[in-house]
Amino acid sequence: MELQHFCHPEHPLIFNEKRTYDRDCHGCDQPILGPNYICIQCDHFCHHKSCAELPLELHHPLHPKHPLILFPTWKYYDNEDFEKCEVCKTNQGEYAYRCSHCNFNIHITCASLAPTMEAEVHEHPLTPFWKWITFTCDLYGKGGEGMPYQCNPCGFGIHRECASFLHRVKVVRHKHPLDLIQSFEVHQLDSPFCQLCVQNVDTNYGLYYCYKCDFVAHLHCAMDRRNIEYINLSELKDDENEDLELDQFVHLATYKVKKTTVGEDGIEIATEIEHFSHKHDLKYTYEILNNEKCNGCVQAILPPFYSCAECNFFLHKSCVDLPRKKRHPLHQHPLTLFPKPPYRRKWFNCDACSEICNGFTYTCENCDFKLDVQCYLMLDSLTHESHKHRLILSGTGYHQSCSGCGSKRLLVFKCITCEFALDFNCITLPHTTRYKQHEHPFTLSYIAEDNSGEYYCDICEEERDPNHWFYYCSDCNYPTHPKCILGKYPKYKFESVYTIFYHPHPLTFVEEPKDHPPCDTCEDLCEEYIYQCVQCNFNVHCFCI
Repeated sequence: MELQHFCHPEHPLIFNEKRTYDRDCHGCDQPILGPNYICIQCDHFCHHKSCAELPLELHHPLHPKHPLILFPTWKYYDNEDFEKCEVCKTNQGEYAYRCSHCNFNIHITCASLAPTMEAEVHEHPLTPFWKWITFTCDLYGKGGEGMPYQCNPCGFGIHRECASFLHRVKVVRHKHPLDLIQSFEVHQLDSPFCQLCVQNVDTNYGLYYCYKCDFVAHLHCAMDRRNIEYINLSELKDDENEDLELDQFVHLATYKVKKTTVGEDGIEIATEIEHFSHKHDLKYTYEILNNEKCNGCVQAILPPFYSCAECNFFLHKSCVDLPRKKRHPLHQHPLTLFPKPPYRRKWFNCDACSEICNGFTYTCENCDFKLDVQCYLMLDSLTHESHKHRLILSGTGYHQSCSGCGSKRLLVFKCITCEFALDFNCITLPHTTRYKQHEHPFTLSYIAEDNSGEYYCDICEEERDPNHWFYYCSDCNYPTHPKCILGKYPKYKFESVYTIFYHPHPLTFVEEPKDHPPCDTCEDLCEEYIYQCVQCNFNVHCFCI
């Protein structure tokens, strides 16, 4: 079956009943997942069947005096006279019906609104009120302008998008399903707060609630794609819901024990193991090493640990015991442990702290979601010695300020009592660290060390913000910025060895080359972060490789 479409007169569109395309419809700008029309010759002009067969003329109750003509709005983005849709008040890339006499426009999706709607949030059908008015949504509690959906018997009125809220949802960060309730009195909590964004909730309007745990969540927080785990739980029984535990995991073995011994406390210790992340066997040792990092969490290696006698490879005992697969409160799918990112690149950006890391990664292969080991170990509720109150993981659609460094982040651990908050970067900072050849350790400090009014970093000699955290050697009265002492990439292990297909020898990743050699690819000087082959004096920038 063919169709000659008014927006594509060059070629006919061919009907496909079942075939789907990994692209969006030219009509409504939504993914094509069912019957469709496509131009075979152009192989890009695609429509849902319903969008391709839209009538070219429409009579609509919002504009009864003139008929509306179908227009492709993407052809009129630069036309200032082409107004926004009268229903959603946006100018999107979808077709619209238009009256050119009155400059009236309505998107095809807005024009096709049903005369009544069955919604889970209300027991009666809801009818669109075809007039732009100022009102307060009875479910969401927000005021503003719009065209509400209303229930004539009850006087109940809500935003059109609020009708999509479900009666029951399951979020990643709670083990029980949450029920939508439209108003209630909290008996056990004096000032309830949403445990997903750590903001107060108004109990006079709708929210999601777990009766067993007094777990409260805003409607939009629970339905956020980053938080929601299961969409439709209305048919599940309560005893079945108990099995949907957040902390279910598959603990696959990450190592084989080769040799064991019995410690002084009578507990058996694995002294030699074969770990899935390394080609050589690892041995248990109490040796003290300076300026070495664990290949798993990329933190300073401290005894006891496992090491390779042939390579510069070390693992904390805790990193050896990491589970191979586990759920995490930041993601709706189980995460799998990889010794390196599951692709050719030698490093990855952590989705919690945004730092570059080349240690182990917990990855969701379906979503390309990645966490480094330090961020993976953070729970959704914890205490930190820098603050007296408990901190809860807060994920919002806007940036929040970290009390440790002043950075603005979407993810922070927030105090429900005061305005204190910490991002993943600060909450994973090591409590103590060392710096090159300095004889004493540095301790992470949360307040200014004196009242002199002069705050400088003794490494870079630049001024410090007295409200931000710093590292301090009390023996030498030596304060430093965290970045100055930990480096630009604190979660990167340098001196690691890599191989690339176009060079015959292993390359070492070096933070600061001594003589700044020219890059063998772009010929610019290599000042920092390069791959280097000592055997043949081969050097290449990390971004050139």
